[in-house]
Amino acid sequence: MTAPRNIVILTGAGISAESGVATFRGPGGLWEGHRVEDVCTPQALAQDPELVHRFYDARRAQLAGVEPNAAHLALARLDAAWPGNLLLVTQNVDDLHDRAGSSRLLHMHGELKSALCPACGNRIAWEDALPPETECPNCGTPALRPDIVFFGEMPYHMATIEAALAQADLFVSIGTSGAVYPAAGFVQTARHYGAATLELNLDPSEGSLWFEESRMGPAGTLVPAWVDAVLG
Repeated sequence: MTAPRNIVILTGAGISAESGVATFRGPGGLWEGHRVEDVCTPQALAQDPELVHRFYDARRAQLAGVEPNAAHLALARLDAAWPGNLLLVTQNVDDLHDRAGSSRLLHMHGELKSALCPACGNRIAWEDALPPETECPNCGTPALRPDIVFFGEMPYHMATIEAALAQADLFVSIGTSGAVYPAAGFVQTARHYGAATLELNLDPSEGSLWFEESRMGPAGTLVPAWVDAVLG
């Protein structure tokens, strides 16, 4: 690739799993005996806020013991060096892309290190445990919740993401299951607008048939090799 191009990259749980971030999904993907879907919905938050807050407190605390891996670092290197438009969209709520140094980055499913006030919409950087009924420092409402997009809620930044996909020359999906919409449909949107499509994954995703090219293997191996080739 010699001329600047517009690139959109989507990352999922597979890229962070190699850093030791638990995915809580798939076979045996239970937390304290609960299906993840049972602690990641607005209904669950209303019915058992202690359980939901404890689940996200555990995930937030886990971040202290993990570091960005070679795939995160390679994407940050691409971000810094790429002269054209580039947008990195992650489904992950960890901060590993941020710590690796990516700046053209959107968290479409929210962030563990952020709290949200449902009353006033205020978002606050948050590092520690977040007990139920914590007061919002902006409006005083005792209802701060994890700033996470629950099942059934609209992901963040969708207008920006869709605009980028419409202009993309290349769409790359890394470490995603292809099972969670709307992200699972990004490849179809990109193809509709004429972008080339590439999947880098440990195993074929549920949407593999939509990609022009699929490369299977660990993200920590595939992504640095792909970035080296792109920056050439």
